[in-house]
Amino acid sequence: MPLVVVGSVAIDNVETPHERRDNLLGGSATHFSYAASFFTSVRLVGVVGEDWPQEHTQLLADRGIDTSGLSVVEGGKTFTWTGRYEPNMNDRETLEVELNVFGDFDPVLPEQYRKAKYVFLANGVPSVQLKVLDQVPGRRLAVADTMDLWIQTQRDDLEELLGQLDGLVLNDSEAKLMCDTENLVEAGHQVRAMGPKFVIIKKGEHGAMFFSEHETYVLPAFPTPNVVDPTGAGDSFAGGMMGYLSEKDNFDPDTLKTAMAYGTLTASFNVEGFGLERMQEISRDDIEARMRDFRQMLSF
Repeated sequence: MPLVVVGSVAIDNVETPHERRDNLLGGSATHFSYAASFFTSVRLVGVVGEDWPQEHTQLLADRGIDTSGLSVVEGGKTFTWTGRYEPNMNDRETLEVELNVFGDFDPVLPEQYRKAKYVFLANGVPSVQLKVLDQVPGRRLAVADTMDLWIQTQRDDLEELLGQLDGLVLNDSEAKLMCDTENLVEAGHQVRAMGPKFVIIKKGEHGAMFFSEHETYVLPAFPTPNVVDPTGAGDSFAGGMMGYLSEKDNFDPDTLKTAMAYGTLTASFNVEGFGLERMQEISRDDIEARMRDFRQMLSF
């Protein structure tokens, strides 16, 4: 079942305690798409500038990702993010953000995309995310990501969006900010009460928490000793999860839990290299092998 994702496509400059790498293929929709492509067909909607290297589009196309929804703005410059990670590899500082063409992003979905049953709204302006939902009236499952900036500056639009979502993915600090509490369990239930049928709170190296009306549980992260670059880990988590749900064309409670596990494992590969480098080295078989280890780790 095809999966549509709308979000940022970017050039990243990443500095870690051990190395700096510039001009990496990045962006929320990019990391999501690549992760989801291990499970299902993906249709990407984004915008780039005239400086966008054609080889990046080719790399995505080689994974079977439909890039006909990727717009190129003549004379424009691609969204660029520069960040530096602290020694713990969890905390990071954004050194520079150049929104460029992404600052005026007003996506219009190609006609074939509008029939999508599975839609993911990668991190973006809530008002724009709402416009996207209007373009896929027959959707079965719509899930979105958000960030602290929108919680602080576009709260009304965000709350309107929550009322139209099936699921929301956010990290622990964003959940605490949204609900003004340090208790993640309380925050998860509060966010779910705002509209989504389920809420997933990402906790980085500590896994993820799931909240629905009838279930609350925690899945640990996969113990990955070689963390090279955490950029895009959350997007890869969402991509693996949504890709599996789309593949199964099902999102009942058991399938959702398994999908979260696949998201966790996909993200565990993403952090093992800069940008998409590690992801380009693996196959679905590698993910399945890690899933067998993960299941054994969780059985008792």
